[in-house]
Amino acid sequence: MLSHLKPSLESGLTALKQGDNQTAIAILKVIATREGDRPVGLQAQIGLVVAYARSGEVTKAIFWCEALSQNENPQIKQWADNSLEQLTKRNQDDVSNVTTGFVPFENSLITSIGQEKKSERVQEEQGKMKEIPNPTTPVSPSSTTNVGIPFNHAKAKPLAIHWRQAERAKVWQPPQKPNLILLRLLMVGTFIALFWVMRELLVFVMILTNNILVKLPFLEPIQLLYTDPTIFLLLLLLILISLSPWLLDLLLTSLYAQQPLEKEALNRYSPEAVRVLQRYCQHKGWRLPKLSVLPMTSPMALTYGNLPRTARIVVSRGLLEQLADDEIATIYANELGHIAYGDYVIMSLVLLVTIPAYQLYQLFSKWGDRTSQKLWRLVMGIMATLAYGVWCLLTGTALWLSQLRLYYSDSFATGVTGNPNGAMRALLKIALGIAADIQTEEQTSLQLESLNLLTPVGYQQSICLGSIAPHTTFESFLMWDYLNPYRWWFVINNTHPLMGDRLQRLASIAQKWHLATELYLESQQPLRIKSQSFLLQIAPFLGIPLGLVFAALIWLGWQMAFLLKFLNLKWIYDDWSFVTGCLLICVSIGILIRMNSFFPEIKPQQVQTDDSLPDLLANPTFLPINSVKVCLVGKLIGRRGTRNYLGQDLILQSSTGLVKLHYMFSLAQKVLPQDLVGRKVIVTGWLRRGATPWIDVQTLQTQSGKTLNSPHPVWSTVLAVAAEAWGAYILLKG
Repeated sequence: MLSHLKPSLESGLTALKQGDNQTAIAILKVIATREGDRPVGLQAQIGLVVAYARSGEVTKAIFWCEALSQNENPQIKQWADNSLEQLTKRNQDDVSNVTTGFVPFENSLITSIGQEKKSERVQEEQGKMKEIPNPTTPVSPSSTTNVGIPFNHAKAKPLAIHWRQAERAKVWQPPQKPNLILLRLLMVGTFIALFWVMRELLVFVMILTNNILVKLPFLEPIQLLYTDPTIFLLLLLLILISLSPWLLDLLLTSLYAQQPLEKEALNRYSPEAVRVLQRYCQHKGWRLPKLSVLPMTSPMALTYGNLPRTARIVVSRGLLEQLADDEIATIYANELGHIAYGDYVIMSLVLLVTIPAYQLYQLFSKWGDRTSQKLWRLVMGIMATLAYGVWCLLTGTALWLSQLRLYYSDSFATGVTGNPNGAMRALLKIALGIAADIQTEEQTSLQLESLNLLTPVGYQQSICLGSIAPHTTFESFLMWDYLNPYRWWFVINNTHPLMGDRLQRLASIAQKWHLATELYLESQQPLRIKSQSFLLQIAPFLGIPLGLVFAALIWLGWQMAFLLKFLNLKWIYDDWSFVTGCLLICVSIGILIRMNSFFPEIKPQQVQTDDSLPDLLANPTFLPINSVKVCLVGKLIGRRGTRNYLGQDLILQSSTGLVKLHYMFSLAQKVLPQDLVGRKVIVTGWLRRGATPWIDVQTLQTQSGKTLNSPHPVWSTVLAVAAEAWGAYILLKG
């Protein structure tokens, strides 16, 4: 059951004093993330160090201690340095001084928090802490590297996130009932796509199994595997839809520790959410959806079921603790929208078939990481990668439905609550909470990724938005999302729509209701960007229509030559395989044309550094083809071992935020980038601004001088040459 405690500094320190370290961690983490380097935030960070140390989580205690050691306040810095030294020794020596206290701060600070008999002293020291001035971040001495960028560079001074707390409507006209034709078509299309992908995968496995059995001695193929699985698979999917509420209950309870959320417990966090649920369900004649909670620090919510009476709304504990009353209500109203429009039925089916594939990925990864035998580890890594690829394929069938349904539910939520500004704050705080959780855990949570498709905000879009927010305004960062005229091309493979576009639509609703808006996202025409840049960006994809035109011209030429009895090659090309050859050749030409612009030479004197990152990402005219040359310093975070064989979870934690990294493996290197996770690195590469900002890595360099090369241009060239050669072979062979 959820705790009734509100996330306040007093409740966190009280829990710490009483020895309830897990409750203290859950509360103080929220305060530390929200308050940053303000006095209350510093107290929370110190409390987190003590709580983690007492719980035996020394690595996390060191993480928060390192953050405090960067503070320019000499007393805080001295306390953090001394505590960091003791924490480091704790892994080597069996001493107990860390669990009982740290080096004192003004001779008495957190050392007395855990001592019940000295509560008055604790209160006195808390009073001292409240007088701590707001610190600034100092410039550390730098040690240059062979690329000319310092490791211990000056961190950009973070800005406090200011919430305008724009008001809600007191009287409003709900939006007109939307046209659901497109949503319904996408639901049908998603089901068909999911069925087709599953059928192709099943047929492939059946054929592969029988082929293996044929080649093995003393074994015979299984005749059942030669049958058409279409009817069986269709019936299976229909059965899964009918049982999805109970099957997902079982999966989420056993795998994600889902717990019931009583209405009274929800009422402690958001009385308005309870009123919204009761009022709307009573109006529709529905039973109140079953409410549940996940013990996750990342704020998230999802809805599943197959009928309104079997619907379930699930939220995370992080969402309840990090959002305000009215903001929680808008999220619940958003989830009600999925029930009202029925899209949750198909999304429940997708979640039901993707969770097992993701669990296989986790299982193979766990087996691979547990062994020291290189061959077995490699086999398990390959199996984990294949399972992850299957999960991506199945998830990809619902990408467009996942995007579109959120526009409908956003509009529905504002109509039910009359609070578009609260909805805007809720979405932004979810992004902030997800980014904070990724930074704290130093990887993307497996639970968060596996449930990402159904959440209100995607973790991919939260990585940069949620972490860079203290260094720039939301309005500046989000301009790309609603002003770039080519933005729609870069969201095709995303699970969630562009955040800026969603917030701009909510802001327009607030303006129609004559409300001041939480963000100033003015409706205006998209910016004008030279079409040449965009055409160069999509050059490989333009090879597809150009290849068809090329094939048509070749076909006409052959037909004319045959009719004129000039050249008799018609018999060679009767099977139309030459069309594939033309497509491959034109796509490879497009890759080569784009190559120089996509991967320009990086010179040390031309690179942009961490301080310029917020300004670069705020430019609404950038396209990925612009290839900004950067050299950033920070910590490499992400998953370790076989969980990250594809490099899908590599993130740079720089002084100004998190940035996704795309790394291409080199066959000549024995060290993998996931082996460097947790270490400070210098990343050189090409920053690209798309729906999700990322860096195509050229090199990863550690403090010790070890350098990993990421040969993006080499692999692109190999791909282009291979496609060209294959296409030419098809044309010549006929």
